[in-house]
Amino acid sequence: MARMTMIQALRSAMDVMLERDPNVVVFGEDVGYFGGVFRCTEGLQARHGRSRVFDAPISEGGLVGVAVGMGAYGLRPVVEVQFADYFYPASDQIVSEAARLRYRSAGDFTAPITIRMPCGGGIYGGQTHSQSPEALFTHVCGIRTVMPSTPYDAKGLLIASIECDDPVIFLEPKRLYNGPFDGHADQPVVPWSKHPASEVPEGYYTLPLETAAVARPGRDVTVLAYGTMVFVAEAAVAESGVDAEIIDLRSLWPLDLPAIVESVKKTRRCVVVHEATRTSGFGAELLALVQEHCFYHLEAPIERVTGWDTPYPHALEWAYFPGPARVAAALRRVMED
Repeated sequence: MARMTMIQALRSAMDVMLERDPNVVVFGEDVGYFGGVFRCTEGLQARHGRSRVFDAPISEGGLVGVAVGMGAYGLRPVVEVQFADYFYPASDQIVSEAARLRYRSAGDFTAPITIRMPCGGGIYGGQTHSQSPEALFTHVCGIRTVMPSTPYDAKGLLIASIECDDPVIFLEPKRLYNGPFDGHADQPVVPWSKHPASEVPEGYYTLPLETAAVARPGRDVTVLAYGTMVFVAEAAVAESGVDAEIIDLRSLWPLDLPAIVESVKKTRRCVVVHEATRTSGFGAELLALVQEHCFYHLEAPIERVTGWDTPYPHALEWAYFPGPARVAAALRRVMED
C-alpha cells in the first residue's frame, strides 16, 4: 500500500473521482495550471484536461454560485476556496442557496457540491490565513461539515463527500498537510511516512461521513477532538500520564453522537478540544450534548480547551494555539475532581 501525505491523499481522491465519474469537475483559484497554493491539485489538469480541472477568478461567491448551478444540472463540482478565511463572501451562496436547495425544491433539485477549504493555524499565517470557522457551518441546516486528521481518512472522506448528494464543507487542517503535528513547534517536523495512517490505497474507497473514530482507546477520560487537535491530544496524554480515550470526530455534522455517549459513559469524564475561538465554538455544542446525554454518568465538570477570543495573532502564534501543555492541564483537572 502506498504511503501518502495528506496533500497526496486529497489529490488521489480527486484523481480517482475525475477518472470514475465524468460529472466531477474541479475548479477554484489557481487549482488548474498551478496546482493549488498547497499543490493539492497538482497534475490533475494535465491528466484530465482544462474542461475538468480549471482556474476561476478570485470571487468566492462566484465559485460557489456556479457550483450550485452545476450541481442542480447534474454535475458534481469540487470547489477549492484557497483559505477557509476567505469563505465569507460566499456565505450567502452557501447558506441561502446550496444548503436550502433540496428543501425549497421538495427534493426535485440537490446541490451535490464539495467545498474544500484549508483551515487552522500553526503556519504563521496571521489573522486572515489561520481561522477555524467550522462552527459557522455546523449551525446551518442542509450542509455537512467534515474535517479529517489523517491521509487515510482524508481520501476516504473526500470521495464520500464528492459522491454525497448534500453540499459538503470539507475542511483541511493545513498544518497536517505534510505531517501529524502535535503542537510542539520547537521540535522537528514528523513526516507522514512515519505514521501508520499514511498507508492509503491508491484506488477507490470511501469512509462513512457520519462516523467518528477512536484515535486512542483509554479508560480515565474522553477527549473529543478533530483535525490537528487529535495529535495535540495524543501528545498531551503522553505528557500527563492520564489514560485518555481520544475520539476523532471526523464528521462534525452530522455527528456520531452514539460514539461520544458510549465513550463518556465508560470514562465518566470529558475534555473537549478545538483550535477555534472559545465563545460559540463547536466545543460548546459538544459540551451541551455530553451534558444532555451523559449527565448522570459524569464524575467531574466537562473541561474545554480552545483558542482565545481574539483574532489569530501572528507574533504570538503559540500563545493562541491550544498546545499539549494546556490540554494536559485540563486532563489533570478532570482527574482531580
